[in-house]
Amino acid sequence: MSRAFVKEGAPEVPVVIPPRPPLPAGVPNYVTPAGLAALRAEKASLERRRAALDAEDPDASRERELLTGLLRQVVERIARSREVDPSTLDRSDIRFGATVTVRDASDEERTIQIVGVDEAAASDDAVAFTSPYARALTGASAGDTVRLQTPSGETELTILSVRYGA
Repeated sequence: MSRAFVKEGAPEVPVVIPPRPPLPAGVPNYVTPAGLAALRAEKASLERRRAALDAEDPDASRERELLTGLLRQVVERIARSREVDPSTLDRSDIRFGATVTVRDASDEERTIQIVGVDEAAASDDAVAFTSPYARALTGASAGDTVRLQTPSGETELTILSVRYGA
């Protein structure tokens, strides 16, 4: 939009930086190797996009502010990251990085992987280690039944298998 149509002296609407998924206070940002690589790739992409902006273009200042804020968040997440390579774990109980197959009360099976908060994606069956689903499973082993509190009530999950790595 041309600056000619902007009322002089009109207050500028602040740039809103969308928040990242929350981490509990004092908890490291556990990530898988793929998750850490994705954070680093996101950082590089934001840096490229910010560098490509024309420094002399006054209309780019809001975009620059947005990219700077997003970049600040990613840098902070990387700094708090603690990489956990699930392929190096040999556990029978469920912890970060586990791939777990469960059967619910309606006899449906689901396989999920417990990952970092920035890696979580329902479409990929990847749940954050901070989620109620992951917390219900953590510490249990194959053959155990755990209770999961959902908005529609409590449900039982029977753990069919637990594996780490590929």
